[in-house]
Amino acid sequence: MPLSSPAPRERMHTRRIEINGYLRADGMWDIEARLVDEKSYGFDNQWRGRVEPGMPVHDMWIRLTIDDDKVVHAVETSTEAGPYPICPQVAPNFQALKGLKIGPGWNNRVKVLLGGAKGCTHLVALLGPVASIAYQTQSSTLMKRKGKADPWEATGQKASASRPKPWYIDSCLAYATDGEVVKKNYPEFYTGK
Repeated sequence: MPLSSPAPRERMHTRRIEINGYLRADGMWDIEARLVDEKSYGFDNQWRGRVEPGMPVHDMWIRLTIDDDKVVHAVETSTEAGPYPICPQVAPNFQALKGLKIGPGWNNRVKVLLGGAKGCTHLVALLGPVASIAYQTQSSTLMKRKGKADPWEATGQKASASRPKPWYIDSCLAYATDGEVVKKNYPEFYTGK
């Protein structure tokens, strides 16, 4: 077990999120996510009747089709299970994502377009991790296509002392400006001793 032994406890809720990235035969990319919530106990639902342990409270899907530049070309959602009959009716609202580019500011734009009563809390919650998986899905393939070993260089930028700082520097501990990864791969941005 990767964490320490817990105190005695009883599981009450499980959320499973699975996100897969696909390269399509037409050169586009599908990023597909599924969220499933289950309770470990049964309860009565005003619209669905009895929801037994292990039955999904939420079972929702979203698929974004993007190009190499991470621009959204198509969006599809599906609500297989939700607590209310109206839940699936939110699907058309997600078409607002078409034309948006996954990148800096993505989460804020999603919040403006689909926050509150315009969206679905659960489907919107998937869009942050979907964006991250879009990068993970495309990075190696795009680097190979462009003959680059570095994800920043795969954008077409040439290495030079005057290049702008890559977006991912200082995005996590591994890419800290005073760390070994930056020192080795991006010495012009290294701030350590």
